[in-house]
Amino acid sequence: MFNIVRRSQIVGLMAMDGSTATRTGSVEEVWVDDNGQVVYFASQGGYTPFEQVFAIGPDAVLTYSDLAIEPPATLRRLHRMAVQTPSISDPLGWVDDFLFDWETGDIAAYIVEGEIAAPFGGRAVLFPEDVEVIDTEAIVIKEDTQNRLKSESEGLKGFLSEKSQQVKNLVKRMGDRLQSLVSPQDKPEVVRVKIKEVRDELAASGQHDKNALQEAAEFLQEKWDDFQHSLSRTGQRMKQAVDSAWKRLTHKS
Repeated sequence: MFNIVRRSQIVGLMAMDGSTATRTGSVEEVWVDDNGQVVYFASQGGYTPFEQVFAIGPDAVLTYSDLAIEPPATLRRLHRMAVQTPSISDPLGWVDDFLFDWETGDIAAYIVEGEIAAPFGGRAVLFPEDVEVIDTEAIVIKEDTQNRLKSESEGLKGFLSEKSQQVKNLVKRMGDRLQSLVSPQDKPEVVRVKIKEVRDELAASGQHDKNALQEAAEFLQEKWDDFQHSLSRTGQRMKQAVDSAWKRLTHKS
């Protein structure tokens, strides 16, 4: 939940090598492989593996290096891809946007438009478990998927990407503070107390909107397990990114 973004939120952002502050151009597209995993973003500098990304902010995508490669031939572009069922070849709609975890490449939700989304005001949320296959030209969904679609507001309400920038900033600030306060052995009730303590510290400063602060604290309470898992992946991700860049640069397998 902490590393999930919309495609539309990162297209147009500046891509930058965080170690040298070198700009590689703005993000033009997000690409998935034939397994439906998000694997690259494209910019003027080329195709950059998402494994090289270490942070996505409101203004830029920061990477561990400026590594850019030629893309494999099997990439899929999900934006505007048709949606259909196995029994009906005519499209029921198309993908307008999608949410994904930029650390793992997993897609969290698709936002679809067209006939399939008509009962929801023209836009609906399709979940990955209802996707049978992502073909070269269409996303094929299960026959009874229509019964499990949700409105955009209902289907995406649990994602940090849908919160205001103020709340996102507070979640990050509180999370940074909690890293030094919470240990992996702490029980949930202990974590809840520490989150409240950090919230109260920030509230006492008088510099933050109380409603946004409460919303950030509640999000952390609900998603703390996801946050701990994200923290544990950070060190591993950095090593993998460096190793991967080195192998590509030296053409080692």
